[in-house]
Amino acid sequence: MNNLNGLTPTSVWSYFENICQIPRPSKHEEKIIGFLMDFARQNNLPAKKDAAGNVLISKPASQGMENRRTLVLQSHLDMVCEKNAETIHNFNTDPIKPYIDGEWVTAEGTTLGADCGIGIAAQLAILSSKDLKHGSIECLFTVDEETGLTGANALEPGFFSGSGLVNLDSEDEGELFIGCAGGIDTVGTIHYEVITVSDGFFPIRIAVSGLLGGHSGDDINKSRGNAIKVLNRFLWQLNQKYEIYIADFNGGNLRNAIAREAFVTILVPGSAKEQITVDFNIFRSTIETEILLNEPNIKLLLESADQPQFVIDRLSQTRLINALYACPHGVLEMSTRLPGLVETSTNLASVKFKKENTIEITTSQRSDLESEKMDAAYMVESVFKMINAEVKHGEGYPGWVPNPSSELLNITRLSYIQLFKIEPIVRSIHAGLECGLFLEKFPGLDMISFGPTLRGVHSPDERINIQTVDKFWRLLVEVIAQY
Repeated sequence: MNNLNGLTPTSVWSYFENICQIPRPSKHEEKIIGFLMDFARQNNLPAKKDAAGNVLISKPASQGMENRRTLVLQSHLDMVCEKNAETIHNFNTDPIKPYIDGEWVTAEGTTLGADCGIGIAAQLAILSSKDLKHGSIECLFTVDEETGLTGANALEPGFFSGSGLVNLDSEDEGELFIGCAGGIDTVGTIHYEVITVSDGFFPIRIAVSGLLGGHSGDDINKSRGNAIKVLNRFLWQLNQKYEIYIADFNGGNLRNAIAREAFVTILVPGSAKEQITVDFNIFRSTIETEILLNEPNIKLLLESADQPQFVIDRLSQTRLINALYACPHGVLEMSTRLPGLVETSTNLASVKFKKENTIEITTSQRSDLESEKMDAAYMVESVFKMINAEVKHGEGYPGWVPNPSSELLNITRLSYIQLFKIEPIVRSIHAGLECGLFLEKFPGLDMISFGPTLRGVHSPDERINIQTVDKFWRLLVEVIAQY
């Protein structure tokens, strides 16, 4: 604790460091929920929790502002749990260890949880402050945003009463967001048979690591490598030239994160072991030439492995390799309405060997347009169906259609200009926000999203710019005073 001493605004950073001590993986937010309810009791603030675990803490208007409309401040409680392979950390029990690194705050070998921990911290600072000017405030904390938007989906009409909502889940200071992409997950499941291999085959492990990864919405257009794609590209070459057998394939993690690491254990003919090493060295040089500028820390490793107990049958193996090679990943369409904005994308998120002889391939699709979102999902489905995989689509979530005439946008924009003497950028974001779901349940709700600058989100490189937290706080204080 106290690694962040001296940072301003003091109350925001103090609450953020407290939040870092509380484990809050998606679908396991019980401890942070308990912390919030205790906070409300200690500060004599009305609080309630719904069946899904969403929490609402209310604060009455300051003196002389009782006639103002109620404003909702909203963030999500869960965090993406990613760590480097060599880092020992249990996200269900261990605290995050933040520290100052120059102009940034980051964490030791894990995601920082500033997405959306800094939003939570700002809400708590607002709620506990004794001297801010504001109308009635409702602070909404939703659960399980990162793995399914479960909290926003389960939110019942009437849970909050505000007519305007500030979402605190954005990652670029100086930019005001008034729209976001909708999304859907597509999962393919391959069934395989377990077989054994005769003597004469040698086990090796191939690893791809050190990639930047990042948010599958915000970072999908930055030409970052996908570890699954890189590893499978070499597997495809081996499968064409040699009699190889896959024992295990584990790549990526979360549906909304670009795969940073991937590992495979295979059996190769002993007579071809030396040639495969030569092939690998050539492949590694090729990949480094292609993406080293965007991925300066990429590592490709081939090493001996323990003898596996079984491998998968050759037909299933070929289907898996072909599906991963053909499965699209990256930007599919750029926007013609908002130049520079990604309109449609897909993310090959993870490959996992599961129980009962199955392999699960998880992907996620995003688009500003519902029709293109589904077109991307069906594109992925068609690849999976060609290998006879089972295909399931998630429920998905709607986009948030921009409203350039928003009163809350006008208040926020003018507040930004008054504070910082510069015009903010107003735009939509390709990442998913909960705002689209709020709009379905609360028609007419006026919304905006803004936050400090975060980088490396959804990866162990996650960091938050210290200076922009102060600007984020000052803007938030001014908006609640003006609303």
